[in-house]
Amino acid sequence: MKSLQLVSVLFSSSLALFSTACSPQATAPAVAAAPDEAPVQGQAAVADNESQKDIVKVAVGSPDHTTLVTAVQAAGLVDVLANTGPFTVFAPTNAAFAKLPAGTVATLLKPANKEKLRDILQYHVAVAVYRPEMLKNGMTLNMASGDNVSITVKDGKIVLNGTAVVVGSVTAANGIVHVIDGVILPPAAK
Repeated sequence: MKSLQLVSVLFSSSLALFSTACSPQATAPAVAAAPDEAPVQGQAAVADNESQKDIVKVAVGSPDHTTLVTAVQAAGLVDVLANTGPFTVFAPTNAAFAKLPAGTVATLLKPANKEKLRDILQYHVAVAVYRPEMLKNGMTLNMASGDNVSITVKDGKIVLNGTAVVVGSVTAANGIVHVIDGVILPPAAK
């Protein structure tokens, strides 16, 4: 009989702790934003220094991709690329963006060109994981923009649309990042 009472007391105590822990008052306070800013939201805002980095964190951690990170932020795609995926991102380096005609990047970063920028960036993303060994000569990949990218393999190098070469690859928690030496443009943007 005493053991039944003890179990009952333990159960009641556990239930009370659980109820308290799950009550709205027990949740962590929201991150306060500056008066003129919206509160931080979305998957990209999750702080996690233990797990493998997602695609956004891989790009942010690369000194060679600051232009890409700025473009992804301006296009409002940070949370999309921080989500579960799986994604394959063909990530142009700063030097790749520098190859574009003068003023192109600055023009694309303007709020009035957000949709065009989004389309170009989504042309660099496939909603699947394509590891280097999976990218074969003659393949066509359907990109998040709805357009296709053609893959060729020349002298062991993976080339996109005949212009951008994959120079390295980094596995991320939600996919893979292939570093490329050129910016590929969707057919509508050429």
